[in-house]
Amino acid sequence: MGLNLNDKKAVVEEVSAKVATAQTIVVAEYRGIQVSHLTKLRAAARSQGVYLRVLKNTLARRSVEGTQFAPLADAMTGPLIYSISDDAVAAAKVINDFAKTNDKLVVKAGNYAGKQLDVAGVTALASIPSREVLISQLLGVMLAPVSGFARGLAALAAKKGEGSEAAPAAEETAAA
Repeated sequence: MGLNLNDKKAVVEEVSAKVATAQTIVVAEYRGIQVSHLTKLRAAARSQGVYLRVLKNTLARRSVEGTQFAPLADAMTGPLIYSISDDAVAAAKVINDFAKTNDKLVVKAGNYAGKQLDVAGVTALASIPSREVLISQLLGVMLAPVSGFARGLAALAAKKGEGSEAAPAAEETAAA
């Protein structure tokens, strides 16, 4: 049963609100996927904070109209699932990871910050570590010189401690 006009307006309004704050949209064809697999995909998307929705393409086109994601409208053909996220990498990562395990989910296109992405672009975007991982890597790099300096001071203190203990033993040997 189709949606009436008010329901369509509500869907477009809901999706437009998500698109307004999004950094990335990834579009994939889901033809032939079992419902249980789609349920797993939705659960993975929810855990990553990704808005995942199956939409009529005309409603999706209206939702992205006038936004930085408008060029994506050309790729909106066939049965598609839309992955929308505020995080730059999450939408691509969820869809790409699921596509690796399920060959019936085929990535069609994506858009990151107004730049159109092909399948290779979506895969490259998905390979970027998450924001939290990048921050922890940056902090590790920033702390490396400080921790190296601290280890050096500790080694120097230990060496001086050994040297001061060896000196009294040498004096005792000389006195005997």
